[in-house]
Amino acid sequence: MVLSTVILYTIFIALTGIERLVEVRVSNRNAAWSFEQGGIERGKGHYPFMVVLHTGFLIGAVAEVWLMDRPFSFIPGTIWFAIAVACQGLRWWCINSLGQRWNTRVILVPNLPRITTGPYKYLSHPNYVIVALEGLALPLIHSAYWTAGIFLVLNAGLMWVRIRCEEAALQELCSESP
Repeated sequence: MVLSTVILYTIFIALTGIERLVEVRVSNRNAAWSFEQGGIERGKGHYPFMVVLHTGFLIGAVAEVWLMDRPFSFIPGTIWFAIAVACQGLRWWCINSLGQRWNTRVILVPNLPRITTGPYKYLSHPNYVIVALEGLALPLIHSAYWTAGIFLVLNAGLMWVRIRCEEAALQELCSESP
């Protein structure tokens, strides 16, 4: 194993973790705003699993590289790195498109229409597509195949629950709108 690539990879994952903490701060601020507007939270039960999964994912990617002596292959690693960086930009496009309504929870705010601009013009849940792609890209930068596979399976189950929860919440909100 070339130690310098492992260290650079670890730093990149740590920076990704810091970016996630920024997202949590934005999410908490926006959730507070949503509650001030009369927002009602749905899907509280799956939220702790989501936090554990996403935290474990970042830790697992680094641990697999360090403990299993995973190699860095330049061409695929560079491609996965570019995809991971692009995912960051696409995620912030989603966040900015939802504005104060974006957060990591499912909060219904009465009398607000569904967002259909930005990436939401093309997909109902673009952020989840980005999360799935990033779930492959981040570990595969440095050949952490186990982390990528495990996250892909667990995240698919979580997204099945989460998207159903969001769609039910949006349907409830739309049926209550005047």
